[in-house]
Formats: sequence, C-alpha cells, structure tokens
Amino acid sequence: MGAAGVGATVYFGSEHSDRQLREVTEAFARAHQLGMFTVLWCYLRNPAFKKDGIDYAVSADLTGQANHLGVTIEADIVKQKQAENNGGYRALAFGKTHDLVYDRLTTDHPIDLTRWQVANCYMGRTGLITGRKAFQRPTTEGIQLLHAVQDVYLDDSITIA
Repeated sequence: MGAAGVGATVYFGSEHSDRQLREVTEAFARAHQLGMFTVLWCYLRNPAFKKDGIDYAVSADLTGQANHLGVTIEADIVKQKQAENNGGYRALAFGKTHDLVYDRLTTDHPIDLTRWQVANCYMGRTGLITGRKAFQRPTTEGIQLLHAVQDVYLDDSITIA
C-alpha cells in the first residue's frame, strides 16, 4: 500500500480503552518491525471526567497520564488536546499523585499545562504534531500559527518548551 506509518486512537476512560490499548500495542509493535512510524491520538472520553461544570478530560494531569501510556506502548508521535485546566486527580478523587504536581511543578498558565503534558512523554522524547485547528483557520492566520510553532524549534535560545 505504500504507507509509511500507522495511526490509531485510544479513548482513555471509555468502556473499550483496555481492548484499544492491547490492539494498538500489537499494531504498533508490528509497524515498528516493518520500519514504520506510529501516531497515537490519546483522548479522554468518559462523562465521569466532568464535575461541577468543569471538563477534566482536558486536565493536564489526566491527559499527561494518557500521554505517558501512549509513549509506553511506543507511539512515536502523540496527539493530545491542549490542556485547559489541571487537578483532575484531586477533583475526581481518581488515582493518586503528589501535591507537588500542583503546588510546585505546574501552574495554571497554558504553557505550564502543556509542559506537564510533554513531560509525561518521557520528557518530550516523543514527537509533536499540530492539530487540525491550524488548518481550519483562515489561511493567513493558520500560517502564522504554524510559523509560531516552527519558530520555537528553530530558536537556539529555547532549550525547554
């Protein structure tokens, strides 16, 4: 078929996520044997992620955990929604993490929330892709957005994003 890579989506928190993880793990292992790259969309999907009107499916701590699972099954590129909040573990009384995650390692600033997502990808050793929203904007605005992302990679003074 001429494909260079394999892509898949796991909806963490869905009733099918265990099966999806097993199947994707096998598919990615085979893809790597064939010399192909792999892309994983790591999205949270479960109404239980919503509490008091806040959607924690876009929480940096919960999406960071999904990212970590994605790189653990050897996704070369992880696609994740931009974090909009943090504190999913605390709010949902789900899982366990140290208070330092919220008190010292992250802030509510969008850049810090994204850094936390990237840190969970083995400190950023997994690739970054730009989402479809850049391509849904007017052409000039979309190009500006893509150039802004590209400039981060081209700027030698930036050592950690």
